[in-house]
Amino acid sequence: MDAVDERPLIERRAVVRDGFYETQVRTVIERVPGSAGIAQRWAVSPYRGCAHACRGCGARGGHRRLGLDAGVDFDTRVVVKANAVERLGVELGRWGGEALAVGVSGDCYQEAERTYRLMPGIVAALAGAAVPFTVYTRSPLVLRDAALLARAGAQVAVSIAFVDERIRRAVEPGAVGAQARLELVASLVEAGVECRVLMAPVLPLLSDGADQLEATVRRIAAAGAVAVEPVVLRLPVGTRAWFVEWLGRARPELVGRYEELYDGAGFPSPDYERRILGQIGQLGRRYGVPVGSVVARVREPRFPQLTVV
Repeated sequence: MDAVDERPLIERRAVVRDGFYETQVRTVIERVPGSAGIAQRWAVSPYRGCAHACRGCGARGGHRRLGLDAGVDFDTRVVVKANAVERLGVELGRWGGEALAVGVSGDCYQEAERTYRLMPGIVAALAGAAVPFTVYTRSPLVLRDAALLARAGAQVAVSIAFVDERIRRAVEPGAVGAQARLELVASLVEAGVECRVLMAPVLPLLSDGADQLEATVRRIAAAGAVAVEPVVLRLPVGTRAWFVEWLGRARPELVGRYEELYDGAGFPSPDYERRILGQIGQLGRRYGVPVGSVVARVREPRFPQLTVV
């Protein structure tokens, strides 16, 4: 009898190259989970998993479907959709033009992008098809493609949930600090890219103090972002266990309060969420930056021969 291959599903299907799991996918446009909290319903993600290792990342559960865990494996075993550009070109040929998010299941400008350089082709394909899109990232690597993104009319949403570096080191250990991301916003704006800030996730009882929220919104506005889009932490299956395990080590006195605040689907109390979003809305008005989500409208192709650099 042949031996049973007990390796995780992804290890049986992928080619491991330079520490990444290289795969060929049949479809690259995927539905955005409702727990993501962003405006778009559909997304393109060339990478699954993320070296930024953000403890509250809502995409963690996807790794379990690959036979990997939603914790350390998500942070260290990044899956690369090597044929993402090719598949996207095919799928856009029958796409209705609805706005897309880019980089939901893993930061599209994380370290793997230095090796695979999938984003220039993705940006060119979306621009050529006149599909409005928003790139979600924490990484300064996005500046490499700033000129391409500006010509494509893309939106970039840089994630800056708080400006307290102590919190960043604890919950976003693989990402650059808030100051570097604020400078990234300013650089993108200077390059002609429409840049807003995804203020996510706001962490209950950790980064939601009135002074913390004010400092964050004030510095985002000063960086020149066109808007702030706040999202309170969501804890869907996969993310919840990993986050609560960390919380039990770092702030055990808060575990019970989180259990009271979150429902079974991982959503925070509606009253709490309304209060936090209301506070951020008031701060936005104080500092002159719009608060809320914005999705670009479908447009005519302006750059059908957009050059990939």
